[in-house]
Amino acid sequence: MSEGFLGQGYLLIALLVILGGSLLIVSVVFNLRVADSVRHDARHREKLLEYYRNIVSQLGVILIGIGVSLFIFFFQQSFQESKRRETETQAAAAKLSVRVSRAAAIMEGLNEFDVLLDEGGPYIGPENGGANAAVTKSGPELLKQAQALFLIERDVDQRAFEVLAASKDFETTFIARELNAQLWFNMVKDEADLGYAVAQLGQDYADLHREVDGLNGGEPTPEQEAAVKREVLDVFYDADLLRQRSRKLLGRACWLLSKGNAFVSSKPEAAIETDAPNQKAWLEQAMPVLSKVKVGQRSCYDLLAAPT
Repeated sequence: MSEGFLGQGYLLIALLVILGGSLLIVSVVFNLRVADSVRHDARHREKLLEYYRNIVSQLGVILIGIGVSLFIFFFQQSFQESKRRETETQAAAAKLSVRVSRAAAIMEGLNEFDVLLDEGGPYIGPENGGANAAVTKSGPELLKQAQALFLIERDVDQRAFEVLAASKDFETTFIARELNAQLWFNMVKDEADLGYAVAQLGQDYADLHREVDGLNGGEPTPEQEAAVKREVLDVFYDADLLRQRSRKLLGRACWLLSKGNAFVSSKPEAAIETDAPNQKAWLEQAMPVLSKVKVGQRSCYDLLAAPT
């Protein structure tokens, strides 16, 4: 039962009690008139006033009784709603805690991507390499880069990061309705991006294997090298999306968890929610906020296993 409906219910109760009380006051007035009629021996007027008094007093008692009954009903409903909300909040916080713990255990795997992605400078994108070696390598160094990516593929289970999709724990509860709209939208969007990155990364790796296996250990032709380069860049693009969304989701989840059951009323934290041009820039803007909040003995920033 919504708070608005409960509020209207209590207003109705107040009106019923006021109206019932008013009628009882009117019945007292009628009773005084009855007494006056008795003194003047006005039998007909006395009987008529007694009739009016009885009707008004009975109606007043009925209205007050209805008001009291409704008050008890709405009080019980309000109490049950409060307990339900408390139970759902505690359950959601417990599930969020489990997700944060499991995610923190696998975040170290992102460091292997960090080493390659940020070699020579922060990774920005396939078309904007700058000093970043992930984008500029070619020839024998490109093949070494591809082999390093294959090692990460074996070491890091990308699908394990899907544990960060916490919105499914909220969507069937009141939390989905009452959580800040921007916070909810950002959470769902980041989870969608993470799912996309995980799915695409698997396909990118399959394409890269096909191109590298096609070399048969020989020196690649310019066309073959271009094909390998294209697939390497595809892997890096989705690996960067994976690490950015994973750390953002974990940082936000940890920040929410640090607020206890009050996380439902949280407002977006700009340092976490604001987009940044690259992973390093986001970590720098989020560090002051995430370093100050802890879950257990570690700060939320430490859980990100961010490169130093």
